[in-house]
Amino acid sequence: MEKATFIADSFNPRTLANMEVALERACKMLATRGEEHGARREIADKILECAMRGDTTLTGLTMAGSSAAKRLRAHKG
Repeated sequence: MEKATFIADSFNPRTLANMEVALERACKMLATRGEEHGARREIADKILECAMRGDTTLTGLTMAGSSAAKRLRAHKG
């Protein structure tokens, strides 16, 4: 059986903190929709993809989250 890998095990504490800040910033762009699980999940996925590509800076992660939030806002009005 394959052992599950958790995000917390994949990144250092600074990167995890940057990811959390980026997620909160992006969700604020959606006003009340930012609290919806589906929207938060989609934004978090884009932030995670960014970090997995190696950009773990707060700026890069925030840009990834903001782009996802803008797409959600444009798509779902």
